Amino acid sequence: MDFQIRPVDPAEHDELGEITARAYLQDGLLTFGESDRYLGELRNVAKRAAAADVLVAVENDQLLGGVTFVPAGGPLADLARPGEAEIRMLAVAHAARGRGVGEALVRACVDRARATAGCTGVVLSTQSLMRTAHRIYGRLGFRRAPERDWNPVPEHGDFTLLTYELTL
Repeated sequence: MDFQIRPVDPAEHDELGEITARAYLQDGLLTFGESDRYLGELRNVAKRAAAADVLVAVENDQLLGGVTFVPAGGPLADLARPGEAEIRMLAVAHAARGRGVGEALVRACVDRARATAGCTGVVLSTQSLMRTAHRIYGRLGFRRAPERDWNPVPEHGDFTLLTYELTL
């Protein structure tokens, strides 16, 4: 691995926010494109970093991607149950894809969960279009938990996030 995983530096918040926003936009993951209300959340790394652990993959001071790790009981958790950590907003810059960056970021989250007292599992939500991410989750031992699938935008009944979970 020719890159390192570390906590985001506050000076990198804007850059990581743009990497995350671009990844979601370029992959067609935002229903309303540039006007999607979730775009602001993707860009707001400072808000995430204030309430959770934001990790980045870096090579020679260049950001390759990032992820948000929400420890068990963290305020940014969407679907974590007691004792579960949650992974959110995994994004890799298009130019850095295919190098294991996404997998390294997810592994770092799993390692943090294992090091968290009382944490018994990790959960995450993903869209059906995120097939590359699904393969990463499967390789790392996550399993689909369809009984936990959910819709964060009830006014759009056909939008369902798939849930994956890992028991530690």
